[in-house]
Amino acid sequence: MSFSPASRRTALAVFAAAALGLGGGVAASAVPSASAAPAAPQSVEAAGLQASPGELWKRTELYFGTTKPGGGELTDAEFTAFTDKVVTPRFPDGFTELTGRGQWRGSDGVISREKSKVIVVVYPFSDRDANREIEEIRTAYKAAFAQESVLRTDSAEKVSF
Repeated sequence: MSFSPASRRTALAVFAAAALGLGGGVAASAVPSASAAPAAPQSVEAAGLQASPGELWKRTELYFGTTKPGGGELTDAEFTAFTDKVVTPRFPDGFTELTGRGQWRGSDGVISREKSKVIVVVYPFSDRDANREIEEIRTAYKAAFAQESVLRTDSAEKVSF
């Protein structure tokens, strides 16, 4: 996926606003007002704020467009065949498939609205093959269905089974 300079600026502005908004919200809620009465000390357990269980893992989301360049749309059966052949062998322990609708502007400047599929996979930071395997999935999908891009997002999540 290629972004125009204006699209990159917009994306950066959105991310910056989200980060500042989150930080501002946390800071505002953490600072008591001058008129507030001092709160009685409470333990974390008494306040019901126990730490969640789990360990830190990576989370990757892959966004697949389903509109075919020559017209038509990838069927659920075609996508299932793709996941059976390409995704499952690389992540046999599991992944989640979601169906949605989305839009994006292609390199030709045209905005496309289409059904999309999202694959979510979580894996330990110690999985040294995961990055290569994820890139193989993206490459295979673009080649198999003549897609311009497959969006990838990565984050860290606390995971507990």
